Amino acid sequence: MEDVDDFLSDSAALFGDVSPADDTIRYGPLILTVAPKEGKANTLLADHLFSPSLLLAELIERGVITLSGRRVVELGAGCALPSLLASTSPEPPSLVVITDYPDDVIMKNLLGNVQRNRPHFNDQCTVHACGYEWGQDVGPLLNIAETHAPNDRGFDVVIMSDLLHFDGSHDVLVQSLTSLLRRDPSARAYVAAGKYTAPHVCDHFVEEAKRGGILLEEREVENVWHGTLEVSGSGLDREQLGVRKGMSRWWVGRWR
Repeated sequence: MEDVDDFLSDSAALFGDVSPADDTIRYGPLILTVAPKEGKANTLLADHLFSPSLLLAELIERGVITLSGRRVVELGAGCALPSLLASTSPEPPSLVVITDYPDDVIMKNLLGNVQRNRPHFNDQCTVHACGYEWGQDVGPLLNIAETHAPNDRGFDVVIMSDLLHFDGSHDVLVQSLTSLLRRDPSARAYVAAGKYTAPHVCDHFVEEAKRGGILLEEREVENVWHGTLEVSGSGLDREQLGVRKGMSRWWVGRWR
């Protein structure tokens, strides 16, 4: 990956991807914080809310991404906006497992977001949060999935928001994706990236996924915000939400 400071400078200048000044982001009923800018939270960019998370959240809110009754895992979740919003849906997933790098600072913030918003979770959705490093043993995650569907240890959906810029980790990301996604024609991966991630880097991930058996199909993005839930924090008015949405890309993945 390019130098972290350069990446942050470019993305912030172009797309407004900055740490919120008041340390909170509000999306509908959710109140979220990002991790403090220190240690792994800084180098792994967990101290920012980036545009692809907003895009995925809007698609989930509108039902473009349908997760009803499904078992969902999010990798490298940061503040976990997409997966936490899914858990509040009137027709939620049956299970949401939210993961990020097993660092104390990152996990403290993630667990805080889960606990703070737990009163808003739909009773039909079970939510877990745990540390997970890409490419490592997925057994503990699959065990959680199996508790919701005996003899079926895979996840119906894998969410990956703004992870493609970690180009040196594409191999382990694909390894985790293919190990977690259920081997079924209905299983889906939802992958989003900011346009600050170079096109050749995104293309490389798409090719790596294809070699792993996952076909990623890119979908169109409008630069108009269609969500109806109130969103605030970090200067996120409706116009800015549309701009940030339009500066993102997303793909739907399925087994070949």
